[in-house]
Amino acid sequence: MGQALCVCSRGTVSLGGARYLLLHRLAEGGFSYVDLVEGLRDGRFYALKRILCHDKEDRQAALHEVEMHGLFDHPNILPLVAHCMVEKGAKHEAWLLLPYVKGGTLWSEVQALREKGTFMSEQRILLILHGICRGLQAIHSKGYAHRDLKPTNVLLDEDDQPVLMDLGSMNQARIEVNSSRKAMAVQDWAAQRCTISYRAPELFVVPSECVIDERTDIWKGDSVALAVQNPLTLPPTTRYSAALQRLLSSMMTVNPQERPSINEVLHQLEELQPAPEGQDTTQI
Repeated sequence: MGQALCVCSRGTVSLGGARYLLLHRLAEGGFSYVDLVEGLRDGRFYALKRILCHDKEDRQAALHEVEMHGLFDHPNILPLVAHCMVEKGAKHEAWLLLPYVKGGTLWSEVQALREKGTFMSEQRILLILHGICRGLQAIHSKGYAHRDLKPTNVLLDEDDQPVLMDLGSMNQARIEVNSSRKAMAVQDWAAQRCTISYRAPELFVVPSECVIDERTDIWKGDSVALAVQNPLTLPPTTRYSAALQRLLSSMMTVNPQERPSINEVLHQLEELQPAPEGQDTTQI
């Protein structure tokens, strides 16, 4: 798959004919880890993601992630710079070289604000949400869904623009379920690939006759028990406008058939853009 890679000396790797200096670990999960590297040729920083592949199925999943990256050239979707498969004895590792986005994840930004006891302004929320939706629109327009959208899978660049990453859980947007066997297969797949606290309700108990579509990406609830059993409501607040709260509530509709599409969300966001300077912007 792609380009040759070798460990040239302690602390450097070669990928696709270019050498990179290993700097430090950025993140680590159960099946992958990410290192910050610097290109010795161009002086730029990159994120080197290494996916542990224990069997053929794992290798196919890594290849799928590479394939998904190759579908897009969009400012709100993280591009893939280079990739390869490395043999580690009887096992393999998929190496994905990605641009390093300095701002970190949306999750880390929210945590930093929480520690300061402050809140994100409505204008900034709209800016970030608009960028996320533009990335999702590009994904949905090609007939796919992300399926694992969450704050840790959204990076913020130097202009505060969101960039979607971790495309390994992407699959076809529309999944027709016409048997209990198919329903269980979809349910099991979701349990493995879609983070439980951000998983859309329709992926928890999949009916034997239904259609799962890209509106799983619109779901923004994070309470599993409430999401599956009861409608969700936002806590009352005067911090944000009633229009923004209505939009967020619509995105937390438990019935996917009543949940808005990405184009409908973007249309509502355009109507929520800040008024020009000098106009009344008082929030309800």
